[in-house]
Amino acid sequence: MSDVSVDELGPIDYLVVEFPAERANFTGEMADALVDLVDRGVIRLLDLIVLTKDADGSLEAFEIDELEGLDAFASLETEIAEILAEEDVVHLAEAMEPGTTAGILVWENTWAAPFGAAARRAGGQLVASGRIPIQAILASLEAEAAQNEGA
Repeated sequence: MSDVSVDELGPIDYLVVEFPAERANFTGEMADALVDLVDRGVIRLLDLIVLTKDADGSLEAFEIDELEGLDAFASLETEIAEILAEEDVVHLAEAMEPGTTAGILVWENTWAAPFGAAARRAGGQLVASGRIPIQAILASLEAEAAQNEGA
């Protein structure tokens, strides 16, 4: 990332995806989808960590290059900036249930960088941002469908 001007960066996002121990099914499909987004220039992967949270709440974190069987990520290893500090990881892990595994991804939305740079050059600044989880959208649609059935 050192070759990119801060003024030219797109918005940075993160997510934590949790997998219950009995339902973790890592087929490589997620890795392929992520690599595709990077290869197409939609995002720039900044950090990718896998966490395990034991039943007693203790954490173990792994950088992507420390894990076996994730060959699809090999092409991304040199691009990852590893920007999360230990305290960031601990804070994000608070959302995890004991006995689970989670992936933490941090990425730049490179698709939005040209617009953001233009807005900054025009004197604008981002004052609010948000995301609507897909679960909230689905719940809203289900509630609307139930209401329409009862009408």
